[in-house]
Amino acid sequence: MIAITNPATLGLTALLFFIAIFGRYVLFSLAFWWLFNVSLKDQFAHRAVQTRPRKAGQDWREIGWSVLTSLLFTVLALAVILAYQHGYTAIYTNINSYPIIWYPISIAIVLFIHETYYYWLHRWMHRPGVYRWVHKTHHDSITTSPWTAFSFHPTESTLQAIIIPILTFVLPLHLSAVGLILLIMTLSSAINHLNTEVYPHDFDKHWLGRWLIGATHHSLHHTQFRFNYGLYFTFWDKWMKTESPDFHRLFGEKTKKGVNNE
Repeated sequence: MIAITNPATLGLTALLFFIAIFGRYVLFSLAFWWLFNVSLKDQFAHRAVQTRPRKAGQDWREIGWSVLTSLLFTVLALAVILAYQHGYTAIYTNINSYPIIWYPISIAIVLFIHETYYYWLHRWMHRPGVYRWVHKTHHDSITTSPWTAFSFHPTESTLQAIIIPILTFVLPLHLSAVGLILLIMTLSSAINHLNTEVYPHDFDKHWLGRWLIGATHHSLHHTQFRFNYGLYFTFWDKWMKTESPDFHRLFGEKTKKGVNNE
């Protein structure tokens, strides 16, 4: 991890982190957009979940909000680095500091806590007195795309992002595990906002697939508002009965053509 010893190093570190965070968003967004809108367009055209055209200038508005989101993520990353340097976090760099089994377990714990935190935060953000000021920016994108993944009002960005830094203070996490968690977060968000269902037919009934959120699941949240509040997984929506009653039907419709063509 970079040692920050003076203002120049701090500035350089901030720049590098911003490039990494915003660059990761751009890389994933461009890759998914090109793959399913250019390279595999004919094979996946029928899998577009929401057929309503995107608004004029929507891509650039989403990218603009995503720049602010990336700046906020950069500030939080710098705060964690500074805290680590002063020995305040539980981040470790020696893989042998804990039993190797702790590595996957720690990631699973973080994902579960993050999912739980986000689900209830998300429901709170849909309260009438909160939605307009915090969450509406994201929902201005009714028809989503990978560019929507980081398109949040700064207040929402901060509320969403704060949980991972907090966990680094109380839960031992290897430095690479933190990076892997952030990679999973970006990948999942890009897939969920793709508006093209990438999972195979009947995956929504598979022992694993039934717990994973994809484009169909999250697109329904952007159009129906009252359902599908999860981030990575569907279990809170299932437990709290907030999963859209249209999900399985729509998933089947969007993935059935590929089965018939095989």
